[in-house]
Amino acid sequence: MFDGKLFYHGITRKAIVAFGVMFNNLQVRRRNAENQLVQTIRVPLSYAPKNKMLTRIVQTPNPDKQQYNVLLPRMSFEVISYEYDGQRKINSINSLKSVTGEYTASRVFGPTPYNLTVNLYVYTKNQEDGLQIFEQIAPAFNPDFSVTVTYIPELGIKHDLPIILNSVSYEDDYEGDMTNRRMIIWTYTFTLKLYYYGPVERQEIIRKAIASVFNDPELEGRLTKYTVTTDPTAALPVDDFNYDETFDDSF
Repeated sequence: MFDGKLFYHGITRKAIVAFGVMFNNLQVRRRNAENQLVQTIRVPLSYAPKNKMLTRIVQTPNPDKQQYNVLLPRMSFEVISYEYDGQRKINSINSLKSVTGEYTASRVFGPTPYNLTVNLYVYTKNQEDGLQIFEQIAPAFNPDFSVTVTYIPELGIKHDLPIILNSVSYEDDYEGDMTNRRMIIWTYTFTLKLYYYGPVERQEIIRKAIASVFNDPELEGRLTKYTVTTDPTAALPVDDFNYDETFDDSF
């Protein structure tokens, strides 16, 4: 298994990029008391742990060190865990093959299913902003949303990646000193159903086959020999090939 073959399909990275693109264009609109639109904010998104983002948000601004108050609303997400999913397991001996050259073919054995748990955090300073973002996310998941991801481009292997919204929770830190900023944190927990593939193996295409068939071992010379040569670029169906036949028909 671990024979020193280096391979990396970047499957996790592709899934994380697809996940981030889904939430990269959310907006919040703010209105005044007369219900007039006064501001439209595109919510920034970054890949960062929750603790790191909270540290940046609550830190004291310092213009001398180019540290400024982080504007809210803001979003971040991170991978929480990997979990093997035996319910989606298929036979590992099965392989997917593709002709990648005139005389060569490539194959990869059956994938291993894993579930990725990803948390999306939404940081807002008021309830209205959080509710706007929630209503833009929730209707898309019933309870899942699928995107197509190319797992192995050279073999043309693509899968629909289900992204399942498991739960939504929030915490409102409204108590505290007047000098502290109020912050509401929404946590969306998602499950991404991935497949991980092993190394791609390359092998030559069988272009010539020779078969010797003895119809009756008691009869010497009663031998039929077939030689088949194919051209991968212009191969004929099985019923249309030509063969050389030599046999003894003395009776």
